[in-house]
Amino acid sequence: MIATVVWGTGNVGRAAIRAVEAHPALKLAAVLVHAPDKVGKDAGELAGLGTELGVAATDDIETVLAAGPRAVVYAASGDIRPDDALADIVRAIRAGAVVVSPALYPLYDQRNAPPELREPVLAAIADGGGSLFVSGVDPGWGNDVLPLLVSGLGTIVDGIRCQEIFDYSTYEQPDSVRYLVGMGQPMDYQPPMLMAGVPSMVWGGQIRLMARALDVEVEELRETLDRRPLEETVTTRTMGEFEAGTQGAVRFEVQGIVDGEPRIVIEHVTRIHPSCAPEWPKPPSGDGAHRVLIEGRPRIEVTVEASDEGENRSAGGNATAVGRLVGAIDWLVEAKPGLYDALDVPLRPAAGRFGRSRG
Repeated sequence: MIATVVWGTGNVGRAAIRAVEAHPALKLAAVLVHAPDKVGKDAGELAGLGTELGVAATDDIETVLAAGPRAVVYAASGDIRPDDALADIVRAIRAGAVVVSPALYPLYDQRNAPPELREPVLAAIADGGGSLFVSGVDPGWGNDVLPLLVSGLGTIVDGIRCQEIFDYSTYEQPDSVRYLVGMGQPMDYQPPMLMAGVPSMVWGGQIRLMARALDVEVEELRETLDRRPLEETVTTRTMGEFEAGTQGAVRFEVQGIVDGEPRIVIEHVTRIHPSCAPEWPKPPSGDGAHRVLIEGRPRIEVTVEASDEGENRSAGGNATAVGRLVGAIDWLVEAKPGLYDALDVPLRPAAGRFGRSRG
């Protein structure tokens, strides 16, 4: 059994505890938390399993890493604390652990990550013998392994479009939704995630990964952006009120230009309420979906809708990201120490986990 630590118990961490507990090759060794009111709580309670797992949460990072866990699921956010997230991850790698995480978007395409991110990780791998694999949903499997797999069903492929279409009121991350993305802010507010160049920083690596697998050259990355205000004030279940006239919907693209044309495109259509920008693409059902469109012959369209924690699509997306990461741990343990990306790590069937359900 691979002794595995879950570091963080938010939206991703809850799913990570459940995934580690369900995996037949893994054993939950410890759960690290930051909030004082979570210290001492059982992992099963924190994960919403409805049963205790016999692992009490702790904030003692030094003791947990000193025990020499073989793997760490780093589930703490890196969106607004990238330096701290990098320091934590490097610390775990230097302790000899295989680390999987959705934090630190530039490391999704690790070959092209900036030196200030890549070099500390490589130094920690050399010192401690650990490994790192960073992936998620979008960016993540929604625009690397899924579109590449589906593209293999085509005879001629003229272009690939990956879409995330979501109602962001289902995201239980108010700071990210209101301030990073700008929902509910005046239309003259500049959301950090929508500043010129930032979408390419976050999703450009996914375009490069697809291009590498398809053996094509991306000449440049281009961005498009459209923002719409709410026509009426709306009240959401999880994040309260959003006033009329404030930002209610965002649509942007990161385009990979191949032979002068945008042939590899990642598109986001994000709303805080379905009434905003109703003419934009919508999910087939519910409040969110990921879609891949393969233009060519034949034209192929695949839509993935995942739900968890009471039919919540955002929670479902988090759970699929965790499934990809936790499912890679035993493969990474057998592989040599290194810095890996989505093209290195195989996506495998749930063999050995089929039929195992807990909570």
